[in-house]
Amino acid sequence: MTIASDSAPQGSPHYRAMRELVEQMDDRISGKFEITKQGIVHDMMSPSKPHELTALRLRRRLESVMPEGRLVHTGAPDVEDVSEGVLRLPDVILIDETDMEGEGPFDPRTLIAAIEIVSRSNPENDWVGKTRDYPLLGIPVYAIFDPRTGTGAVLSDIHPTPEGPRYATRKDFLYGEDVSIADYTISSEGLPRYQ
Repeated sequence: MTIASDSAPQGSPHYRAMRELVEQMDDRISGKFEITKQGIVHDMMSPSKPHELTALRLRRRLESVMPEGRLVHTGAPDVEDVSEGVLRLPDVILIDETDMEGEGPFDPRTLIAAIEIVSRSNPENDWVGKTRDYPLLGIPVYAIFDPRTGTGAVLSDIHPTPEGPRYATRKDFLYGEDVSIADYTISSEGLPRYQ
């Protein structure tokens, strides 16, 4: 992981310059790029088989319990708030189909939940950085699945703090237990672990 340090004021030319740089690097440099108030985050490793299999199994399990018109999206769901100077790429999002229409990145305030599968190369990005950024973006539920340890957590109930918005509720779980993400409960049985 590499972080280019600098803070990006709301809607600033600095943020736009970082956004343009990320778009240029996306085509030429492997890995995933995100923008936070602390700078550009580069996860240099491509997602592994356990990471991708976890995303697939979570998507299938959630799709089986969600109503028509509500979707589980994987792939490249850019979630951006220009006014906050933050661009994130969740592994999985829960969103209403109508909120996927149109051009550009997803509005984070339309997400029902964001799900991350912790990467082997940069776990702090999921456990620390996104725990800070997702409530700032107004994402009401954030679920973390950690194939390194076979554990996870679901964070919810955004509330104000002196450091900015934070999640007030955290429910930890072990792989094999049922997990409630927003209004949907799925099993975490059989999710792969990193070797």
